[in-house]
Amino acid sequence: MDPRVARLNTPEDCEAFAANASKRGRPDLAQEARMRAIDLRAEAHGAATDAEREALAAVYAYEEARSSGKRRRFRANRTWQMIERHGILAAVERAVNRPDETIGYTALVEMGLEKYAFEAIVLRYPGRFTKEAVARCAERIATWKGSGLYHSTRNE
Repeated sequence: MDPRVARLNTPEDCEAFAANASKRGRPDLAQEARMRAIDLRAEAHGAATDAEREALAAVYAYEEARSSGKRRRFRANRTWQMIERHGILAAVERAVNRPDETIGYTALVEMGLEKYAFEAIVLRYPGRFTKEAVARCAERIATWKGSGLYHSTRNE
């Protein structure tokens, strides 16, 4: 991470930095700043484990991807309600166990944020999820890789 981005302490600072970097033709720095903002939001949420922190970051990344290019910020209200009811990891489990892929994956890919997909998090922390969820996520990511939608080395 660029030292200038690492020094940013708030999501708002990161967003301002990202906007300035984009204007100055530095999409790489803008991307780093957006990712830093996502991580800062997740850290502020108070996760107890790395798996929880990354899952929260995934929700913030999804909101960021859906907000991109719009005047208003998108809020993942249904996801936050599920997190309140069931907890973050149980909410991720429920989301990935749906028959269809998790909503927003394409938006994450378009922003270069696919490492924040719930499926990727499940595979990074397989011990925190059921075997069925891990198998479903592995199958989905294999399908995405086959179609060129998943780039496991980007942003990791």
